[in-house]
Amino acid sequence: MNLEYHDVEGFVSKAEMDKMASEIAHHHISLVQKSGKGKEFLGWVDLPNHLSKGLIMDIEAEAGKIRSKAEIYVVIGIGGSYLGTRAVVSALQHNFNALKRERTSPYIIYAGQTLSEDYMADLIEILDKRDYALCVISKSGTTLEPALSFRVLRSHLENKYGKKEARERIIAITDKEKGALKDMATKEGYKTYVVPDDIGGRYSVLTPVGLLPIAVAGYDINKLIHGVKKMRHLILNNASIEHNPAWQYAAIRNILYNKGKNIELLVSYLPNLKYFSEWFKQLFGESEGKDGKGLFPASLINTTDLHSMGQYIQEGKKQVFETIIHVQSANKKVRIPMDNEDLDGLNYLLNHSLTQINHKAEQGTMMAHLEGGAPQIRICIDKIDEQNLGQLIYFFEFSCALSGCLLGVNPFDQPGVEAYKKNMFELLGKK
Repeated sequence: MNLEYHDVEGFVSKAEMDKMASEIAHHHISLVQKSGKGKEFLGWVDLPNHLSKGLIMDIEAEAGKIRSKAEIYVVIGIGGSYLGTRAVVSALQHNFNALKRERTSPYIIYAGQTLSEDYMADLIEILDKRDYALCVISKSGTTLEPALSFRVLRSHLENKYGKKEARERIIAITDKEKGALKDMATKEGYKTYVVPDDIGGRYSVLTPVGLLPIAVAGYDINKLIHGVKKMRHLILNNASIEHNPAWQYAAIRNILYNKGKNIELLVSYLPNLKYFSEWFKQLFGESEGKDGKGLFPASLINTTDLHSMGQYIQEGKKQVFETIIHVQSANKKVRIPMDNEDLDGLNYLLNHSLTQINHKAEQGTMMAHLEGGAPQIRICIDKIDEQNLGQLIYFFEFSCALSGCLLGVNPFDQPGVEAYKKNMFELLGKK
């Protein structure tokens, strides 16, 4: 992974970044030593080195069992309990995975992230006709959306297979010792994995919360972890803004924010990175949006969104900057065919691949948006695979923590999320 930021030079000076370096160094130390705000939720910093071989082998073995008996694996969770999984699985899977007739791993479906009755009814209609298993993810077991979905789907599973077989098709990922879901899992005898006490939901993709469903989907969690370790080593062993990409990114974001660029667009030119963008939005939105502060995280999938949002970025209010995920190589090839009549005038592209054309669209867009007043940061990876996604995950996690500290907020709590829950429960008549 490589961070390029020469296209912010007209907006951010080297002197400004150097001035911020000492403050970043202070926050870097507090994160590594677990001494700053939210220090009780810093288990993710060293998590890659604390994942035991025994846990990984157990997850892989359990994933193999699930693959042998389930056509569909339903992951029940909300927020960080499912977005990390969906980000990785969606990035790696076939773009039309739902339509593939031949598959070696279950199709991953998500529940508990919505209260839509139609969504649940449609899901049950599908599960009536397919072999499936459930993974329910909740620290407490009482968050309404996943708890309600689990009640409905557990009942359906028990009615379909009987209680004994249903127990073998349910895995709970929850608190180690307490909570409604932990109590239920103990009583019913479900297989369980632990959500560590010192890791919050939006930082949990590298715990069993993400690793189990990613493994069930058929992807190599060892390669994912290897990528994470590689990025962790780079970030933790470069205590200078010249060589540390997380320092650079956190500094640039905050300098631009202080100059009125209060919307960050995460931009990709690949549709299978859509849910990676959703994970990014939760990570940064929930970490930084406090005390009347914080960049507003949004996302674009280009070139699609250039035909909807491109006009605003080019000529609208000058409050936007863009962070582009640039992917150098495609994993597959498509030949552009020769047309002797050339009625569409596209024969001039015969010597280009679709990826090369996509890159030119990216380059042209960056030039136009920069001229329109939108600074550009570019994060470059060579291709979409487990190792590169692992690097991106840890890079964004550490950068987000640094950036939140620079803002002066606690990046690891989310008190504002409780407001809607309180109102909702009162309206529903919960005592």
